Amino acid sequence: MKKSTFITMMMTTVSIVFFALGMCMALIPEWNAFRQGIVFGVIGIILGLVTVIIYRKMTNKAPLEISGRMVFTIVFGIIGILLFGCGMCFVMVWNSLTVGIILGLIGILILLTLIPLIKGIED
Repeated sequence: MKKSTFITMMMTTVSIVFFALGMCMALIPEWNAFRQGIVFGVIGIILGLVTVIIYRKMTNKAPLEISGRMVFTIVFGIIGILLFGCGMCFVMVWNSLTVGIILGLIGILILLTLIPLIKGIED
């Protein structure tokens, strides 16, 4: 395993744990930790962005150029993730199985369309 891959894997894991824990802290009312959860979530997002920058420097790649396609792809992915998460909440928290499954499936389909959107379809 290359050094850049290992460091990226470790940093990504830490940023995802921070983000996930922050979202749990913010969204589970029994924990009474909304503000702390927001802070943890933002730390996770910042660590994720720093991970991308460090990985690109370690592999001698050019910095990312922000384009309209990139912004669209990111917004499209965020919508898919939110629909998937809302579907899970409907099922597990609000006991609305039908609506939750439908929202979750729509989110999964949106996330699956990201693959050809990013990589393209080849013959």
